Amino acid sequence: MRKKLTYQSSGVDIRAGNEAKEKIKKLARSTFTPAVLKGIGGFGGFFAINPKEYKNPVLLSSVDSVGTKLKVAFMMGKHDTVGEDIVNHCVNDILVHGAKPLFFLDYIGIGKLDPVVVAEIVKGLAKANRNVGCALVGGETAELSEFYKIGEYDLAGCIVGVVEKKKIIDGSKIRPGDQILGLKSSGLHTNGYTLARKVLFDVAHLRVNDYVKELKMTLGNELLKVHHCYAPSILSTLKKFEIKGMAHITGGGIQGNLSRILPENCDAQIHTDSWKVLPIFEFIQSKGNIDNEEMFKVFNMGIGLILVASKQKTHKVLNQLSSLKETVYHIGEITKGKGNVNLLNL
Repeated sequence: MRKKLTYQSSGVDIRAGNEAKEKIKKLARSTFTPAVLKGIGGFGGFFAINPKEYKNPVLLSSVDSVGTKLKVAFMMGKHDTVGEDIVNHCVNDILVHGAKPLFFLDYIGIGKLDPVVVAEIVKGLAKANRNVGCALVGGETAELSEFYKIGEYDLAGCIVGVVEKKKIIDGSKIRPGDQILGLKSSGLHTNGYTLARKVLFDVAHLRVNDYVKELKMTLGNELLKVHHCYAPSILSTLKKFEIKGMAHITGGGIQGNLSRILPENCDAQIHTDSWKVLPIFEFIQSKGNIDNEEMFKVFNMGIGLILVASKQKTHKVLNQLSSLKETVYHIGEITKGKGNVNLLNL
C-alpha cells in the first residue's frame, strides 16, 4: 500500500503556519492606529484616511527587500533587526518626497516555517512601525521549501504614505546656490552586502563572532546595525522649514541617488572630505583593496540621507536637525550644470 501524501510531507506545515499567524496578530495589533478598521486575518487590510486632515491627499508607495544582509542574520541566528531594516528603508524612501507613513505590509518567503523565527522578524517589523506611527495591516508568510534552504528566508515590504499635494518634495525647486546637507548613517544600512560579505568573509576570512578592534565590536554586530530611520526628525523639520529636495542614499551611493532629484540645469558638488567616513567602510576598503570610486558607487559611506535647502535656511535646518539628535554635515552646494553629481576630493 502506497504511503498517503500530505501537504506537510510535501514541505508545507499548516500547523506551524497557524501558530505563526497567531503570534503575528498580537504583534501587528500593537501598531494599529484609529485608522485601521479591521484586524489581521481577512483577505486585505482596511485603512481609512481622515478627510479632515488633508485637502488634496496624494498617496505614495514603495516596495523593497532587505537583500543579502539576511545572510548575516542567518549566520548570527538573529532575526529581529532585519524587520526594522525593511520598514525603515521603505519609510525613508517615501519620506524624501515629504510623505508621512500610513501602513505597511510584509512578505516572508521561508524554506521551513519556524514560528519562533517568524515572530522575531515580525517583532522587528512591529517595533519600527510603532516608532513612526505606521500600522502593520497585513502580509504574507509563504513556506517554500523548493525555493529556500532550511534556515533561510527572504523578507520584503511595501509601504503606503500620504502627503498634501502642494507639499510634495520632488527637487523641482532646487536652484544654483542652494546648499546640501548630509545626515549620518548607522552603517551599511541595507545596501552593498554582497560586496561586503565577499571581502570580509571570503577574502579576509573573518567570522561574524570575530571581534574587530577597528569597529570596537564583533563583525556580526556591526553588519546587523539597524538601518537608521530619519522620519521623526525630518517630519518635524518640515513643519518649520522648506526642504527643496531629499535623497535616500541606498544602492548606487550618493551619485546614483542624488542625481534622481536634480533639475537638468543643476549640478551637485559634494565635498567628500566634509564628513568622517565610518570605520566599517574604511575596514572593507582596506581588506578588499577597493578604490574610492567603487566604494562611493556601492556604499553610502556614512551619509544615509541628503537634503537640499536654500542658502539662507541652511544653518537653521542644520541646527534644527542637530537638536533632534541627528548628526548633520554641510557637504556641498548646487551649481549650474547638467544634472550631474560631482564627488570632489576623492
